[in-house]
Amino acid sequence: MQAHDDIRIGTLVPAHERTAEVIRGLLPLGFESFQVSFGRSVGEFPVERLADSIRGVLEGHPAPAGEPAPRVSAVGVYGNPLTSPETVRDWERLIDAAGRFGCDVVAGFAGRIPNRPVPDSLPAFAATFRPLARRAEDRGVRIAFENCEKRGTWLTGDWNIAHAPDAWDAIFATVESPVLGLQWEPCHQLLSFADPVSQIRRYANRIWHVHGKDATILWHVVRERGIRGAVPYAEHRLPGFGDTDWTRLIGTLRGAGWRGSIDIEGYHDPVFRDALETTGQVAALRHLQGCRGGTFVPNPW
Repeated sequence: MQAHDDIRIGTLVPAHERTAEVIRGLLPLGFESFQVSFGRSVGEFPVERLADSIRGVLEGHPAPAGEPAPRVSAVGVYGNPLTSPETVRDWERLIDAAGRFGCDVVAGFAGRIPNRPVPDSLPAFAATFRPLARRAEDRGVRIAFENCEKRGTWLTGDWNIAHAPDAWDAIFATVESPVLGLQWEPCHQLLSFADPVSQIRRYANRIWHVHGKDATILWHVVRERGIRGAVPYAEHRLPGFGDTDWTRLIGTLRGAGWRGSIDIEGYHDPVFRDALETTGQVAALRHLQGCRGGTFVPNPW
């Protein structure tokens, strides 16, 4: 192992004309990996040109002695592929371009047939993702489904069925491909009152990428008003400021032999926002690096 290259800590960056320059500015702060997010649509964005500019910045950044070189960990698009042919084309474009970014993970939502129970979406999921999985397999790419519920439940919703273990099991049974997995984060599990570490123990071999986003459950609100009232019962937080035990979480990942990136998903924290966004993200970076084990110390033998 070279330094902590089994589990890298990075951040998400949006895809736009200045993404490479944003990454250039973040590299001196110590971020080790970057997910490039295209939001809801890739559209006509010049993906290959962006990949080349980002790789040029990364290759021109000298890594400190003994540290692994920074890299792109994943690319993602977050439309609904079960209702949008444009989103399917976005998946195809990113699967084809992933290698140019130097990564092998393409992430996004599994999609959903609006306002129907999860099982009703499975035929459309199969029709959409069987060919996408074959395309990914041919190119050495893995597909990672974000586990955000998008305010959906098992019975209804409009965006993403891949938000709970029962749905994950159904997805993997419906399309039996070794490239299908999860873009997992503990925040959404806490919002469902599920234990994130228990999920890691069960699904570590299907987690391709981790989002570094946390949550705080406002128990005084839950006790007084429940979870369906006018007052939010939880807050999305940066790692280190929420309820997740990241030392235990990373230790469980490492104990399962997991390798990959934990990339901080910012722009949600109610405290570290606006002028404090980068301050909060760097604090989260330092926290996760500490939970990972701190400064790498090579064995003296």
